[in-house]
Amino acid sequence: MTRPAHRPQARPGTGRRRRIPADPPPWQPRPRPSGRPATALRLAVAALLAAALVLRPVGVHRVAVLALTAVFACYLLRHLVFLAAALRPAPAAPPPPPDGPPDRPLRVTVLVPCHNEARVVDGLTTALAALAHPRDLLRVVFVDDRSTDGTGDLLERAAADRPGWQVLRRAADAPGGKSAALNDALALADGEVVVVFDADHQPTPGCLRELLRPFADPQIAAVQGRCVVRNPRDSMVARLVAVDYLCGYLVNMAGRHRVYGLPAYGGANCAVRTRLLRELGGWNVASVTEDTDLSLRIWLSGHRIGYAEQAVDTELAVTGLSAYYRQRYRWARGHQQVCRDYRAALLRSPHLRLAEKAEAALFLYVFHVPVLCVLAVLLAGIEVAVPGLPAAGLLWPIAPLMMVGPVLEVGGGLIRAGAGRRDVLPLLLFPALFAVSMLLCTQALLDAWAGTRYAWVKTERTARAPNTALDAG
Repeated sequence: MTRPAHRPQARPGTGRRRRIPADPPPWQPRPRPSGRPATALRLAVAALLAAALVLRPVGVHRVAVLALTAVFACYLLRHLVFLAAALRPAPAAPPPPPDGPPDRPLRVTVLVPCHNEARVVDGLTTALAALAHPRDLLRVVFVDDRSTDGTGDLLERAAADRPGWQVLRRAADAPGGKSAALNDALALADGEVVVVFDADHQPTPGCLRELLRPFADPQIAAVQGRCVVRNPRDSMVARLVAVDYLCGYLVNMAGRHRVYGLPAYGGANCAVRTRLLRELGGWNVASVTEDTDLSLRIWLSGHRIGYAEQAVDTELAVTGLSAYYRQRYRWARGHQQVCRDYRAALLRSPHLRLAEKAEAALFLYVFHVPVLCVLAVLLAGIEVAVPGLPAAGLLWPIAPLMMVGPVLEVGGGLIRAGAGRRDVLPLLLFPALFAVSMLLCTQALLDAWAGTRYAWVKTERTARAPNTALDAG
């Protein structure tokens, strides 16, 4: 983010002019304390908590347990609300007026950032060529982001005989990261709407048509489609990720859309109005989760994000536990950063109602919840190890609150997808995957507090050929 501008202003009673900082735009966070002051504040708070724990261990323990119970209860209620909303039949779209003008197709620029994507380029270009959209209103810009595996040459060959397709090659010394690549490509966008696909994605032919429907509402600034894992049979990790996506898109995203009108921009299989995107400054290169960052800026600017559940594309899931850890660590680190950057601006926003602010805050803190689960486990261990503390009964409500909500959402996703019995069995391993999430989210938070630098890291592709999706509907 850029620093807020400054404007001169005369001080009453004098002829002198002094410079005072202008208020930042509503989508831009105010500068936060950082470095030594922030570290000193954290150390002071930790010292106070340690002193309280030594002087009043029973009281501190009870307060901590009650606070954790309240937080987990809030998230459980959120899960239940989303599940109930997602399982209801979707409201029918209002029919267009019989005497109204026909829908005008939008001019679209598709942006695809690519870094060492030779394994997936063929499937991507084949899927993009099959998109159902007028050819004269569709432009495709591939960004070869310093690839070393021949990706750029493959893209050049694919674009050679297709009008409206081009390849932008970034210099070897260009700053890295998906956001930087997209910002370079944004300069070439001439459509009313920019659509982003990741290189491993393969949109269905009707994906673009469905993705553009919500833009009939002028208040909608961006639209998120639904992503489906197409390689769930590659490994148990890939199968669990596929089920997680069913939960995320068919229950969580659908519930947030139907209840609050606050689905998030997900970074791929998504669209955004070009003019607004440029007004907001493009994608934030300082964030490793540019999608979550852009979601907050859109909400804070007074606009909305739509959700097109029928705009389906498929993507590759990671197949190994180490790749899963690295990917989700990046998500946690970036999401926690966005939380720190925008939480104050969110509370001040004049564009969101109180209930919407509450939901947006719960969304911002979702990668902090596994950290609180680690704290709950530590408290349970302290109860056993330290005589005189309350019996473990106070912690009994926490265990179901931690797990019931996510399990119900996963079950709802499987129901909506019409999954078979074979796809339900991996649910037995979800507690282990949740334990991994507890570790990586805690590591991400501690690394951020310690000031450890972190840059965007590409997810490695492990599958070469298309695979059968768990749900392609």
